[in-house]
Amino acid sequence: MRKTITLEVNGASETEEVEVGMTLLRFLRDRLDLTGTKEGCNEGECGSCMVLLDGRPVNSCLVLAVEAGGGKVTTIEGLSKDGALHPIQEAFLAHASIQCGFCTPGMVVTAVALLRQNPDPSEEEIRSALAGNLCRCTGYRQIVDAVRGAAAAMRAKAAAPLAVSA
Repeated sequence: MRKTITLEVNGASETEEVEVGMTLLRFLRDRLDLTGTKEGCNEGECGSCMVLLDGRPVNSCLVLAVEAGGGKVTTIEGLSKDGALHPIQEAFLAHASIQCGFCTPGMVVTAVALLRQNPDPSEEEIRSALAGNLCRCTGYRQIVDAVRGAAAAMRAKAAAPLAVSA
């Protein structure tokens, strides 16, 4: 059975006819060619397929495309603006948090959601937020450091307009 869905993906409206059993992961990768979202376990255990759905991190392998209909999806590709990386992406590079890179998109979008909700998380809060994202390469120290670094940079940028020049 097929159904027509409309959703916003990275700021663009998308209308497609899909099989009702198609996952959001398959829709993003196969229909929209957004391959930054990775396919890992297909069981919601690894976090490689994490995207933001209406601002919340979700495993796109567990969400049907029809369930996302009417929603707003942000993938790793939707975080950069005008060719400039998101501060979290910059921090992942600066802190050598990317090794094989397979977990990176899911980690980054999860960190975006965390910092929107909590701009100054503790290490424990960062680790808790990222608990659904598995990394086999880094040992997590660099990832936690990147999220803390991005949080500090984002807070400094947010406070900058409030500074008064002498």
